[in-house]
Amino acid sequence: MAKKKRRKRPATSPAHAAPAPERSEPAGNAARREKKEAARRERERAAKARARLSAGRRALIGGFVGLLVFFAISWFQRVPAAKALPDTAVNAASAAGCSALQTSTADPTNDHLEAGQTIDYPDRPATSGDHSSQWLDEDTRQPDAPVDETQAVHTLEHGSVIVYYRPPGESDGLPDAVLAGLGSITQRNATYLIPYPDLPERTAVAFTAWNRLITCPATITQPQAEAIANGFVDAYACTSNAPEGNSGAGC
Repeated sequence: MAKKKRRKRPATSPAHAAPAPERSEPAGNAARREKKEAARRERERAAKARARLSAGRRALIGGFVGLLVFFAISWFQRVPAAKALPDTAVNAASAAGCSALQTSTADPTNDHLEAGQTIDYPDRPATSGDHSSQWLDEDTRQPDAPVDETQAVHTLEHGSVIVYYRPPGESDGLPDAVLAGLGSITQRNATYLIPYPDLPERTAVAFTAWNRLITCPATITQPQAEAIANGFVDAYACTSNAPEGNSGAGC
C-alpha cells in the first residue's frame, strides 16, 4: 500500500508575520535629542533677533543720513533775508542829489512772456514785471553793449543787482572815473554794469535790484556811487528781495 505524501505547509507570508517588538529608546538618547532641538530653536531665534536688530539699525542710520542730507541741501539752498539799504548808501544818495529809493506800490508780476510778445515797462530802467524766459548770459553778453531789458528783468528776478549808466561823452553821461570805480564792484556778487543810453533825462546812473531803484545825476562822485552800489549788493543781492533770490550767477 503506497504511503500518502505529506503536504508541505506553506511558509508564513511576511505580511502575516508577527510584528517585531518595538525597541524602546533609552531615556538618555531622547533627552539629548530634545536638548539639541531646543538648542537649534534657540539659535534660529537668536539669528532672527540679530537680523531684526541689524535691519532696525540700518533703517535708523539711513533715516539719520537722509535727515542730514535734507538739512544740508536746505542750508545751501536757503535764501538770505533782504536787509534795509545801509545808511551809508542812503546818505550818499542824498548827498549826490539822487532819487529816493523807489519801489512798486503793488506786488510786481514776474511771469514769462510768450514767444514774440513785447512789453512796455512803465519805469526806465525796469526793475520788475513780466519778462523773457531767458536771462543775461555772461558768456555771450558784450560788456559795453546794451542788453535786452526783458532778459535783464529776469536776471533781477534771480537776485542780481544791475547798475545801468549813460555812457561817458554823452550829454549827462557818467564820468569815466565814476564808471571805473563802479567796475571794480560789479565784477562780483551777482552784479552787472550795463550801458543804458535811454536813461531818463538828467540821469547818469541807475542802481537796480528787483523792485528797487535809485537814479542819480552826472554830478555824483566816485565815493558816492561806490557807497550806493555796495549798499545795493549788501541789502539785495542774492536775497529774498527777489522771487528767486538765490538763482543769480554768483549767488
